[in-house]
Amino acid sequence: MNSPPASLATPSADPRIIARSEHNVSRAHISPNALRVLYRLRDGGFQAFLVGGCVRDLLLGIEPKDFDVATDALPEQVKRLFRNCRLVGRRFRLAHVFFGREIIEVATFRAATAPEPGEEPIPVADLDDERVPGLEESEPVAEEAATADPRGLPDDDSERAFDASGRILRDNIYGTIDADVWRRDFTCNSLYYNIADFSIWDYVNGVADVSARTLRLIGDPETRFREDPVRMLRAARFEAKLGFSIDPATAAPIGKLRELLAGVPQARLFDETLKLFLGGYGAASFRVLRARGLLGSILPTVDAYLSAHPGSLVEKLLVRGLENTDGRVQADKPVTPTFLFALLLYGPIAAIIEATPPERWHELATILDACDQAVREAQARISIPKRFSLGVREMFALQPRLEHPRGRRALRSLEHPRFRAAYDLLLLRSEFGMASKATADWWTRLQEVSAEERNTMAEALASATARDPEAPPPARRGRRRRRSGSARRG
Repeated sequence: MNSPPASLATPSADPRIIARSEHNVSRAHISPNALRVLYRLRDGGFQAFLVGGCVRDLLLGIEPKDFDVATDALPEQVKRLFRNCRLVGRRFRLAHVFFGREIIEVATFRAATAPEPGEEPIPVADLDDERVPGLEESEPVAEEAATADPRGLPDDDSERAFDASGRILRDNIYGTIDADVWRRDFTCNSLYYNIADFSIWDYVNGVADVSARTLRLIGDPETRFREDPVRMLRAARFEAKLGFSIDPATAAPIGKLRELLAGVPQARLFDETLKLFLGGYGAASFRVLRARGLLGSILPTVDAYLSAHPGSLVEKLLVRGLENTDGRVQADKPVTPTFLFALLLYGPIAAIIEATPPERWHELATILDACDQAVREAQARISIPKRFSLGVREMFALQPRLEHPRGRRALRSLEHPRFRAAYDLLLLRSEFGMASKATADWWTRLQEVSAEERNTMAEALASATARDPEAPPPARRGRRRRRSGSARRG
């Protein structure tokens, strides 16, 4: 085989071993459960390494969201060591070790599956290769129980199997750590922390790239992106999350290969969308996706609307909503995909509504039909579970009721399960003049006062509405202070 160009990040035959005294990764910052797994594997006579994004984050001083382990132990050997272990995966056999809600993923070293440029198949990952959305940094894996042979081999006699298009169906050829490095995507994710002596093994100058905050693919970039097009989205996510710059050679093929994302299963793109926008760096992800031309590859209608209306109020609303969501994530408050998709689909929904006669714009049927159509169009690329698409529908259906509250009926709106999300959307709209600021303030006050004062506000609203159906809710009047006798005489 021909040697790869020298400019490419190619794993060396022998790693650079960085001693504990030369790096800042401390066991004090590693999950105690991950340490238990590492120590038990070591005591069982196996190699045990932390690997991937957790090592990168520890070097950067960031608390990892999860910890992944790589070992030379076979999956069934790992299972014998841990009673709280379950083997998962159809394409890739893995061991999940459960500690309450924390899962430590243990993968066996595998043989290299990234041959020289031009010689590899072009697989497209499917839903079985993806974790349940949790914003993990590890490579995609299967979450369901495997049906393969318990020794980690496929059902037939072949250890590696492909479909007619070249997509990998099974790949359980185990290897060594020297070959396993090919299984990683970026150099910064290809670092191994050895529990035996607390050193870091670096085959691809990953530590230098972490220090330089550079994102570089291992191997030929076009080959690796064709191998798994989702790596383009992962590159955008790491650029947004970590503030890394993408190496020019890695970025070069993205423009011509981004349409390959159309062949990725919709369920996997849904998961990647959540990771991009609900990880605490959604506004930055939005900017990176647009700059890299990737937004249109996962949400074509959203990108088309924003391109047709540059700098519009809808774009400003979307960015502010993403910034607010980032703030909630950073404050450890809950976030929901329902609100995210209400923001992302606001433009397409508005365009569909505005294509109808103006007298129908505020009709409930028009709004609901627009929501359904926008969701259907988005689902051509990403799957949106019904529980979220119905939530978007309800949020938009509540907007007319919130914009035009009617007496005591307004109090019943507070009990609606989607009220809070719809209210947050109303606040955003009022901030950009797309809804009445006075009405948004009235709803804010209504949630702050006592039950008795709510009744008073509702009665005042009913009286005002009877006089003028189009009048905004009455402003709260301040309490009148009783003046002293001298003041009255004055």
